[in-house]
Amino acid sequence: MSIPILSYPEARNYIAGEFQQNGSRSMPVISPLDGSTISSVILSDKEILDKAVQAAARAFKKWSSLTLKERVQIFFRFRALLEEHKEELANLVRIENGKTYEEAEAEVLKGIELSEFACSLPQIITDEVQEVSKGVECRTSHIPMGIVASITPFNFPFMVPLWTIPNALALGNCMILKPSEQVPLSAQKIAGLLKEAGLPDGVFNIINGDKEIVEAICAHPDIHAVTFVGSTRVAGIVYRQATSHLKRALCLGGAKNHLIVLPDANPEMSAANIAASMSGCAGQRCMAASAMVAVGKTDHIIQQICEEARRIVPGKNLGSVISKEAKERIERYITEAEAAGAKVLVDGRNVVVPDKEGGFYVGPTVIDHVKPEMNIAKEEVFGPVLAIMRTDDVDEAIRIENSSNYGNASSVFTENGGLAQYVTERVSAGMVGVNIGVPVPREPFPFGGWNESRFGVGDITGKSSIPFWTQLKKTTTKWNPEAWTDWTT
Repeated sequence: MSIPILSYPEARNYIAGEFQQNGSRSMPVISPLDGSTISSVILSDKEILDKAVQAAARAFKKWSSLTLKERVQIFFRFRALLEEHKEELANLVRIENGKTYEEAEAEVLKGIELSEFACSLPQIITDEVQEVSKGVECRTSHIPMGIVASITPFNFPFMVPLWTIPNALALGNCMILKPSEQVPLSAQKIAGLLKEAGLPDGVFNIINGDKEIVEAICAHPDIHAVTFVGSTRVAGIVYRQATSHLKRALCLGGAKNHLIVLPDANPEMSAANIAASMSGCAGQRCMAASAMVAVGKTDHIIQQICEEARRIVPGKNLGSVISKEAKERIERYITEAEAAGAKVLVDGRNVVVPDKEGGFYVGPTVIDHVKPEMNIAKEEVFGPVLAIMRTDDVDEAIRIENSSNYGNASSVFTENGGLAQYVTERVSAGMVGVNIGVPVPREPFPFGGWNESRFGVGDITGKSSIPFWTQLKKTTTKWNPEAWTDWTT
């Protein structure tokens, strides 16, 4: 699907229901599809954040006093607007992030699903009430945290903000969103559609910026909870800064997801899944298959993976990576692994897409005979690269997986149910798949990893997000039965 690259208005802050040009600095927004400048984005300072927090504070009392059922009506209308604008939103994601149109459309559809889950919250959340002894009743209620913040990454400019916005707001909070400065345009559209859906001014605000504004969010005394999605290094920093200021924080970091492939795996299905997992979204997702552990005689499956990888063509069914710097970094990992003795079976370096020579593309890359101690086996490459390690032993494959500092996802490919269970019970990952390259749970099941893929307690989506965005109030009531009055006489 050929879609022209368009230019967009400057990405501004959104405070108290209005887009505002109130930043002293700005930077260009570059489309990675062809390297062209498509917009600019304001970079805010902490004084602008104060204005957004004040707007949220003014809106909180009235918004939080509404019933949950009243609040979710906004998200029924918001969901309908997302459906109505689906093509426009997908096109915007494609242009600012570099995905294929099909991937961008899938991202929008996932955002619709996330909003749909928020609409179901009145059926999920019910106060617990019990008469614990004669005349004594205990009740628990979910109370919103207050003003909260969400800091989101470049790789899913539409979907990841909707990991947090619908649930946090429906549960009665007011939010400050800080989108990635590399992809600020989808957030602008989200703000406009929320306003059109009837969300009161000040309930949702956007502050654009860079490191300075992230630090200001972590330190602001009136922001009570923070979520972050990005690299593990920065996730750890944000978590420590936020919690040092006594905030509730949930920060999701990077990943090194291992696929354990056994000799009896279905070659066609496994190869198609692995190649798609490795290359989808140009490998720029924390659920991408970046490491494969081939157990025993699996040459026939590896050959099939290579055949599938060669059918993936940059600029056609493979999008770009986010920047020139990202392209250079990914290609350095490949070159370094080759120099260390790994064998490049499919080489995606030095790709140039006709008519998009200024774009940032890396072709699908399959590297065999990678050693676990190599950087490409241990570190998050965040590109369409599959590093294959070999072993003859299932337990050794599990040991390799468990040695990773990360713990987002792991999958096993086999036709043997017993072996599948053996592996899934022993790998150290929060999301596990059997014959599935990208084992992302669907709502109402939550998204979240283990180890250094997550800092904080709980998960960011689904039912598990409810405890993060609320605090429990416990009310105990005692009635004196002798005080009963007969009002009928």
